[in-house]
Amino acid sequence: MTLEPERVTGSDAVEGRVQVNHPIGLHARPSVKLTQLAKSFSAAVRLRVAEEEDWVDAKSIVRVMALKVKVGQTLVFEADGADAAQAVHDLISLVERNFDERAAE
Repeated sequence: MTLEPERVTGSDAVEGRVQVNHPIGLHARPSVKLTQLAKSFSAAVRLRVAEEEDWVDAKSIVRVMALKVKVGQTLVFEADGADAAQAVHDLISLVERNFDERAAE
């Protein structure tokens, strides 16, 4: 289930959630795509697994891969800055498109 990005109460930050449906989860190639997209925004972008409390920098490949996100887990994105809403929207869209990877045939 995906929720549209929304403002975090008492903050200028924008947050959104999306479930990972990629069969292998957030492995190397999807992690690279995610961090490259996050880096394209001036906003500070953070990421966490919904069941966890610790945020990581979504622009850091090492930290993103260290999350070891599996299929079925929910990612939470939070961004703060001029293009925060666009960043969260585009990152959610990337996850929903399975990181633009074709399913294994």
